[in-house]
Amino acid sequence: MRRAELATARKAAGYTQEGLAAALNVDRSTVIRWEAGDYSPLPYLRPKLARLLRQTPEQLRALIDGDAGSTPDTLSPDVEAACTWLDERLNWKPGTSARRVMAHLPKTRRELTTRQARRARVSRSDVVAALRAYYGTDPDYSLYTAHFGGQALETSILTRPDWLDLNIPLDETTDGLTLAPTASKPTAEPVPEAALERLAEVEAVGVRVTNEQTYRLLDVDIRDGLIRGTVDVTPFLEYALTLDLLESELLDALAAGKPIKPGSLPLRDRYLPSLASVVDLPSRLCAGGVLALCAIARPAGKHGPADHLLLIQERSQLVVNAARQLTVIPKGFHQPMTDVYADTSVRSTLLRELEEELFGRTDLDNTVSAQRAALPMHPERLSEPMRSLLANDGLRLECTGFGFNLLSGNYEFACLLTIDNNYFWPQYGGQAEANWEVKRLQSYPSGHTGSLAHLRINPTWNNEGLFTFAHGMNRLGLTSP
Repeated sequence: MRRAELATARKAAGYTQEGLAAALNVDRSTVIRWEAGDYSPLPYLRPKLARLLRQTPEQLRALIDGDAGSTPDTLSPDVEAACTWLDERLNWKPGTSARRVMAHLPKTRRELTTRQARRARVSRSDVVAALRAYYGTDPDYSLYTAHFGGQALETSILTRPDWLDLNIPLDETTDGLTLAPTASKPTAEPVPEAALERLAEVEAVGVRVTNEQTYRLLDVDIRDGLIRGTVDVTPFLEYALTLDLLESELLDALAAGKPIKPGSLPLRDRYLPSLASVVDLPSRLCAGGVLALCAIARPAGKHGPADHLLLIQERSQLVVNAARQLTVIPKGFHQPMTDVYADTSVRSTLLRELEEELFGRTDLDNTVSAQRAALPMHPERLSEPMRSLLANDGLRLECTGFGFNLLSGNYEFACLLTIDNNYFWPQYGGQAEANWEVKRLQSYPSGHTGSLAHLRINPTWNNEGLFTFAHGMNRLGLTSP
C-alpha cells in the first residue's frame, strides 16, 4: 500500500524526494520505495527523518506503519538477528524470540516514554546511594568522587588508590593488554523475559545493535606506569542481553520507590551480587570500554590567548550505552576491528573511535556495515586529520584512571587525548564532526572558568564520563573553580 501521507508530509516540509534522500544520505530510490510502501525506513534513520519532516516519533510511525499503536509484520534486521542469536543461545526453536518480541511490542511502545522519563528523573547521587546500600563497603575499593574546588561529585566507578591519577603514555612499551591463549566460556546466562523486553525496547526506540565481538577482561594489573592484563572475545549480545540490563533494573526500582538491598534486584542478584563478584573477573562476563577527554590546542585569536578546546558530547537515544547523557568524546567499547590479537591495546580503540566519532570514518562503524577492509587503520586509509596528527607527532594519548562501573560491572579506561600542535584546529577543525551516536557536540575553552564551572556540575554526566573528565581536568591543571 502506498504511503500517500508520508509523501504529503515530505512535501509539506519542503523536500523533494532527491532533497530528502540527500539530507538522510540515502539514494533517491530508497525514498521512492518508502513512499511506495515497498520498504520501511531502518530504525536508526527514523529519528532524523522525524526531525526533517517535523513529526514526532509516534506521528512518523503512524505515517509509516499505519495505526501508531499497531505492531509491524516484521522486526528490524538488527533485532531479527538478535532474536536468532537468542534462540540459539537458549536452545529455543527458530522464530520463538522474534514472536515473543513482537508480542511485547504494543505494551512496550505504550509504556516506554513514561518509563524513560521516570528513569531520567533518578539522579546520579540516588544511584550511588543505592549501590552503597546494596554492596556495602570494602577496605580496598571505594566509589570514586570527583573533586572540583570545594565541590564533591560522587560516581558509581569502583576503584582503588593505585588506579587513580595515572600518567601512563599509551605506546607499545606501556599498553600491554594481550589476548588469552585459550577461549573462555560464557559466564552470563540470559534471563529470557528480561532479554526479550530489552529487544522490544531496542525495536521501539530504533537503537542500533550488532553482535560483533567485544573484548572481555579476564585480569588486569596496573602499576609502575604499565597496563598489563588479559582479554578474550565474546559476542556483544552476550553482554547486551545480560549485564547491560542491570542499570535499567536499578533505575526502574529507584523510580518506583523500592528499597535497594541484596535480594531486591533479581538480575543484579544473579550477575553481580557482591563486590567480590565484581573484581572476580575470570568468573564473570566483564565487557567495557575506553574513553578520553579530548583537548585540542588553539592559537591566540579573537577569543583571547592560546588555550585548549575541550570536546564534550550529549549521547543520542540510539546508542546502547549512556543514551541521552553527557560524556566525553571519543567513547567506545573496547573491541577488535579485524585482528583480535593486534587490536587489544587501549590505544587502538582510542584511535579507532577518534576516526569514527570525529573524523568521519563511517567504514569503521560496525552498526552500519560489516568490516570489509583487511587493515582498516592502515595509513593509506586514515582520514586527513589523523594522518597529519600521526605524521607530525601532534597526538598525545595517556591513560589517567581505571575502574569498574558498578551499574553494569563494565571496566573503564579513562584517558586524556591531547592535540598540542596549534596548527591543527585552524586547519582541520572544520572537518571534526560527530557521528550518529552524538545528539549534540559542544566545545569548552579551557580558559573560560565560568562555562567550565557549569559543565562540571551538569547533572546529566554519566558516571564513566565524569570519571574521565575529572582525571583529564586534573592532568590539564584545570581543577580549580
